[in-house]
Amino acid sequence: MEATLNSVTPETLVSVLGVVYVHKRTRDGGEIYLTRYGLSVAEQLNVENWYEKEWFEGHRERLDGTSSVYRVKTREIDGQSLDLVVKHSRVGEHVPVETKTLLEFLNAEFNSPWEEFALVFEMREGKYGAPDIRINTQQPLAIYEPPERMQIWQSGRSQSKINRIRARHPGIDLDILRQYVLIYGWINGKNIVETFQHIGLDDQELKESLAPVTGKATRDLELKGYAVADMKPVHIIIRDSEIKKINNIVADTEPDTRRLRSEMVHALIGQGCYSIIDYELLLRTDPHEELVSKWRRLSYLDDQRDRFTETELPSHLSAVEIMGVPYVHGRVESTSGKLWVVGRNGRLFDYFLPERWRKTHAWKLSNENDVYYTVTKDNIHIVWKTSNIGELPDIDLSGPIASELEEYGYNSPFEEFAIAQELNSAGIPTVYMRAIYMTGSTKLEPSVDMSRYISHKLTIGPDGYPVLKENHNYIMLRGYFNGTDEWVANQSGQLCTPIDLSQALASGAVDYALHNKLYEKLQSQLKNVNFEGKFLGTNDILLGIGPEGGFLKDKDGLPEIRICNCELIRKI
Repeated sequence: MEATLNSVTPETLVSVLGVVYVHKRTRDGGEIYLTRYGLSVAEQLNVENWYEKEWFEGHRERLDGTSSVYRVKTREIDGQSLDLVVKHSRVGEHVPVETKTLLEFLNAEFNSPWEEFALVFEMREGKYGAPDIRINTQQPLAIYEPPERMQIWQSGRSQSKINRIRARHPGIDLDILRQYVLIYGWINGKNIVETFQHIGLDDQELKESLAPVTGKATRDLELKGYAVADMKPVHIIIRDSEIKKINNIVADTEPDTRRLRSEMVHALIGQGCYSIIDYELLLRTDPHEELVSKWRRLSYLDDQRDRFTETELPSHLSAVEIMGVPYVHGRVESTSGKLWVVGRNGRLFDYFLPERWRKTHAWKLSNENDVYYTVTKDNIHIVWKTSNIGELPDIDLSGPIASELEEYGYNSPFEEFAIAQELNSAGIPTVYMRAIYMTGSTKLEPSVDMSRYISHKLTIGPDGYPVLKENHNYIMLRGYFNGTDEWVANQSGQLCTPIDLSQALASGAVDYALHNKLYEKLQSQLKNVNFEGKFLGTNDILLGIGPEGGFLKDKDGLPEIRICNCELIRKI
């Protein structure tokens, strides 16, 4: 890797959650993502200059109170070396915080590397909260992905956590076996525990002094809209320049010297002359999160309404068209997967990155399929479903119709999205198809039905490979239907509520006569535009309930029906 300013080209620039990186392959076969701070010291950050086994083991210093955070000096480059803070991401691991903290931060989870850097950059900019407060941090330099993948037993990551992720997110559980190393600049200084101990405070004096200064730093964070779920005194650093000022204070007696020096520490913290370190449990406060989510949701609704309006794309994203559907396509840096977002609007890409939705609470919507509803970190309501591509249809049928179904098989995600687009154009509403995510990890079970992989082998992506790969899972993300995009973008009150046709019948919202009439009407509409929908279940058909409580109606005055599953619809 020769990541110097001269080697930055448009294709090496990657934006993840608003942070721009220079992405490079490393000489050991790994990958590194340099921030604007890391780019200026790119030579020192070449992995052979700090992570080579003998050098790393010989020059690392484990930091107090940590198991996987080290101070490491780089090799000298042109007579200069650099002190780094190197830590292995604990995303996916159990959070070992005390009971009081657990009660305050019930859903605390370790940030992914990309989320952590995005929050640190945001906090450094300081646009939110009290304008007279500034939170100083370490400089985030780079994220490094070693070439090796861990086994579960090596990772230290919770088996129960992995099982929960497997249950909620089939096919992506192994993504967390990828290693991530976060690299920060070292701050020359002492934490406040060391500072008070160096002054000479005894245990009782130390305890009495730590509580108010830690409380002050915590309040400053809160006033800027942030919190750290495991905030500790050792996370508060006073720089060497201030330590020298403290040491220069000398009184007539030693007790007076200790007192004056201690008062100086309190004064420095009160003036904001300190830095905060350790951000793996950094999060926004509820008011800040609500504001950011509201803003991002409003921006999302506007962009989604204008999704087919072409925007200028950064170099790491491509405009592609597959089976007549336009997508913005790019690599998912956090998992090495791939993402296709419907439309031409590049601003929509980040909203569908897996770290925005895969860790949020999900409700299973189907007993037969892996279909889940969730509200993303950006307050966007989506439904995601693991594609059945490569599997044999598991429907209780017999005779010729069963043979016909088995012969045709499940549609690929790209076919489903193309069918939905064609049906919508023909006046047959479907739910909004938003994005297709291909997992970076490989499937746990081999594909059985190879027909789609064969038929799609000439559908090639920007990387030169077929878009459909038999050894990966595909997850389809669609809108949770609460009204049309154009209507929802202009609403501030209650939205529509979806109910499928089988639920409507069971609840008495429709009777058998209307249920059958709606189903038969849809079958007729499909045949009129040369599609076969006889394998559609009534749970694949949605009705919309408006804010006033009645069904949304079509031009014939009947409840409007909307298809939410295109995996078994085929062209006649």
